Amino acid sequence: MSVRAINFCAASDLDFAAIAREVFRIESEAVAGLAEQINGDFSAAVTAILRSVGRTIVCGMGKSGIIGKKISATLASTGTPSFFMHPSEAYHGDLGMVDGNDIFIAISHSGETEELLRLLPFLRDNGNTTIALTGNTRSTLARQVEHHLWVPVAQEACPLQLAPTASTTATLAMGDALAVALMRARDFQAHHFARFHPGGSLGRRMLALVRDEMCSDNLPFIQPDALAAEVVATMSSGRLGMAIVSQDRAVVLGVITDGDLRRALESNQQRFFASCARDMMTPDPIVIGPDSRMSAAVELMAQHHITSLIVVDDTGIRGVVQK
Repeated sequence: MSVRAINFCAASDLDFAAIAREVFRIESEAVAGLAEQINGDFSAAVTAILRSVGRTIVCGMGKSGIIGKKISATLASTGTPSFFMHPSEAYHGDLGMVDGNDIFIAISHSGETEELLRLLPFLRDNGNTTIALTGNTRSTLARQVEHHLWVPVAQEACPLQLAPTASTTATLAMGDALAVALMRARDFQAHHFARFHPGGSLGRRMLALVRDEMCSDNLPFIQPDALAAEVVATMSSGRLGMAIVSQDRAVVLGVITDGDLRRALESNQQRFFASCARDMMTPDPIVIGPDSRMSAAVELMAQHHITSLIVVDDTGIRGVVQK
């Protein structure tokens, strides 16, 4: 009988949900414990990356390398030029891609990964600033780099304490902390993110112009003296969750949203259907031009805590754009 078959037979007595909960507990404690380890080295590492005119190169072997690839990808997509380098490939020629201005981040839980240690003489001679993420403050790697970020874990989630589990999760979290600190320092915004993600729906939407995303057909116009029943019917038929109050469909007098409608009903239930559009509208709503970028529209809506903008230009009301 194969090992797989033996294990499968024994598995009938296991509580898989309990195992999953135990893994989550161990790994969440590992990540939470990192907060106590953040010190001046973390701030110095962030400052070094900010001041660098080069790239941030992330390097690691095995599972650490896989985590390093994700950290590098996160840095690159959030404003810090970065790429991953495999240490064995680096030792066999890829070091030619390393410029003296580059920051070098080495990842090794033990801090004794031979493939990384043998790169250090070149990096020192090349003038690179070095950062290490390890779980051992006394390791060779921790002692030989300029900035050491300690990523300790009390135990792995693996019952044999062999497979990297909690340690890789904690390392990934430390990488995310670096990326987010750098984002905050660079004032990295959603429209910057979109520029690096043109293939995704967010990138396409935020790099587009308002005219490309706005709704311009069958706009829900309502006269200012229209009664509540007509307002409700117009909003329902318009399917935008709003009505545009305008006398001539050229000048915006106000806007009525679902929220405005509910507030009007709550404040005057008895005479709600006798009220008119001008009684419940929000006058002088926020508007935007059709040639503005969608990134500007999204930021404007977030700033004013709204979900729609009326699009206007010199010719009048052109449409409605929404989140």
